[in-house]
Amino acid sequence: MELRNQTDVSKFFLLGLTTDPEMQPLIYNMFLFMYLVIILGNLLIILAVSSDSHLHTPMYYFLANLSFTDIGLSTTVIPKMLVNIQVHGKSITFAGCLTQVCTLLVFAGFENFLLAIMAYDRYVAICFPLRYTVIINPRLCGLLIILSLFSSIMEALLHSLMLLKLSFCKNLEIPHFFCELTQVLKLACSNTLINNILLYFINGLFSAIPLFGIIFSYVKIVSSILKMPSAGKYKAFSTCGSHLSVVFLFYGTGFGVYISSSFSHSSSKIAVASVMYSVVPQMMNPFIYSLRNRDMKVSLRKIIGRIPSF
Repeated sequence: MELRNQTDVSKFFLLGLTTDPEMQPLIYNMFLFMYLVIILGNLLIILAVSSDSHLHTPMYYFLANLSFTDIGLSTTVIPKMLVNIQVHGKSITFAGCLTQVCTLLVFAGFENFLLAIMAYDRYVAICFPLRYTVIINPRLCGLLIILSLFSSIMEALLHSLMLLKLSFCKNLEIPHFFCELTQVLKLACSNTLINNILLYFINGLFSAIPLFGIIFSYVKIVSSILKMPSAGKYKAFSTCGSHLSVVFLFYGTGFGVYISSSFSHSSSKIAVASVMYSVVPQMMNPFIYSLRNRDMKVSLRKIIGRIPSF
């Protein structure tokens, strides 16, 4: 099989969710609708947090960052797919594919850390309510965000730079609707042992640490809530309900993709499963927080009420 160094590779070909031309308009309209919902919903969350002084707290500060991350993650994936469907093309340049891999890793990693930070915030709020403002101060909030973003960028750059060392085969078709790192590695004809070791070790480490933090926080939260009088239990549980829903959605869809890729050899099924973690959580998060959070609903009503009707 002919080898091609990455400097000779001009483009990859994204095969998408299906090759059936009759399904393309349906897929286009569906993803366009989901993308508009993601952008509008998350922008409303950011606008509500920034404009309402009652929401200028660490919990909503982290929520605004989560909404920004959801916008970035979906923008990395969906627009290129929509453009390819619209122009009846499948190509993406090597630079574009590498950028997509890197950006996707940055936003996915950042969201992973954000969920752990938000769990820690709820843990301090419920277990140490009198010391909450002292522990979760603006300096710590900014430091946690910067460290999380820096770690995610470093991880993404490491994987992206390792891709530059590979030589690729003549067949450059990616059976996916975006450039996912594991799918790109499968196209390499050179040895990818180090890439795979880094992929599973670093991704496993960067996923396990936040997940352990979330589990630890909620074990402490539940044990603390059980000691409360019955009148305060509902309020305490309600403050964690939205975050828990987002955590289950994020990790549940990610785990579902891992299971489908392990037990299914169908590339189309794996691509469909990837929609569950790259699009669905980003679309559902604004609904979860706006419907389950009273303060957020009040703020959103004020914003919508200020929109002039024609």
